[in-house]
Amino acid sequence: MPLTVVNCPTCKIKVEWKDESLFKPFCSERCKLIDLGDWASEKHAIPVKDSIDPDMFDDIGFDEGDFFKQ
Repeated sequence: MPLTVVNCPTCKIKVEWKDESLFKPFCSERCKLIDLGDWASEKHAIPVKDSIDPDMFDDIGFDEGDFFKQ
């Protein structure tokens, strides 16, 4: 089986991808926690396109006072 080596996403050092690697793909718990903190503080984000167009609500009368009385 070929040995797979990846770069740690945080510090970029080489890490062997094997079952014994506790923090893969990270080199250490420290790098893993740094990455987790970046996600928690929203330094990383997955871009999402809204499936709802806010202008659609104007077209159906959502901004009218009696909209919810129907």
